[in-house]
Amino acid sequence: MRLIFITDFTEQFAYRLLRGIINYSRETEPWVVCKMPPSVKKQKGLDGLLDFAIKWKADVIIGQFLPTEDVSVFRKYGIVAIAQDYIKKFDCIPNITADYEGTGAMAAKRFISRGFQNFGFFGYRNVCWSDDRCKGFHDQLVEAGFGDHFYKYDRQVIDSLWTYDQKGIEKWLTSIPKPAGIMACDDTQGAVLLQFCNAMGIKVPSQVAVIGVDNDEVMCSLTVPALSSVNVDIERGGYETAAMAERMVKDPSYEGEDIVLRPINLVARMSSNVFATKDTAILQALQFISANVDHKITVPDVLKEVPLSRRLLEQRFLKETGTTIYKYISALRMDRFAQLLLASNDPIADIAARMEEPDTKSISRRFQMVKGCTPTEYRKQKLRKLGR
Repeated sequence: MRLIFITDFTEQFAYRLLRGIINYSRETEPWVVCKMPPSVKKQKGLDGLLDFAIKWKADVIIGQFLPTEDVSVFRKYGIVAIAQDYIKKFDCIPNITADYEGTGAMAAKRFISRGFQNFGFFGYRNVCWSDDRCKGFHDQLVEAGFGDHFYKYDRQVIDSLWTYDQKGIEKWLTSIPKPAGIMACDDTQGAVLLQFCNAMGIKVPSQVAVIGVDNDEVMCSLTVPALSSVNVDIERGGYETAAMAERMVKDPSYEGEDIVLRPINLVARMSSNVFATKDTAILQALQFISANVDHKITVPDVLKEVPLSRRLLEQRFLKETGTTIYKYISALRMDRFAQLLLASNDPIADIAARMEEPDTKSISRRFQMVKGCTPTEYRKQKLRKLGR
């Protein structure tokens, strides 16, 4: 099988989808893959792409297509075309789409469970997957009684990814009552949102908490702070896409069907690791813990920052967060340790020392209790998934 794959290879979504395709090919026969950025298609035009596909003897084309393009033409030449959702879904060919509304609902439930009462959505204008994620997010807020506490920004045009309405975004962020939980339509927009918050002096996550989508581990680990994200079963989607494509090639009467990616879980990182609370003492404690996550702080350290007795602080902290101060600090530090493991190839002992943990065996044991594997195993598993 010969595949032309047209997508944005600057994001991990493309590689995770391709990984699923390659996993299928390993069970059948090796596929030859031509990776093509959208700029080449734009330069060649659809006719030029068709001419290239014919000469290259392509069996399958998977790509980001525009609504104005007549993608049905490929089938006339015996080439199977499958659209990766970009702006709108197609009726004439199968789409690689997703449960966008379910993804939005998952993010909303996370924020609601953390006590937020003000919410925002940061997305693209007139893009099906962004619009549907926004709908799922908003519908969940309405169901929970927060429909009137919702603020949306969707002026960004997807064809102008690197051009931003700086004043418009700043005005929108300023207008949202704090603390607020904001869902970005994907990790790219989530990273942009964090950059604006940092530039404007908005504290993340205590004033604005952010959740993206797709769990691009490279992008999420490099933002400041690390970006929380809804993880989607992209690899499974790639595998099913490959199986369907092969069947369509062998049976021209089979028209295929949409491949629907499902949200798996929310990978919590520092950008949303907080509880929205009106209790100023608990908020002060949460902010102190978040700001000192790289230091080996203890409950007495937190007590020095909050004018409460230990018993009263413990009681109010448990009421607001559902966990103890000790467990909250421990979980946050393990998430930070996991982030640092992926951010560099430094020895585990060096990373532990950076977090004021001289006993590598101790932190490794605690890490395994939380993550289910040792730091070394965690790093290998995650980097293998990223193809690094």
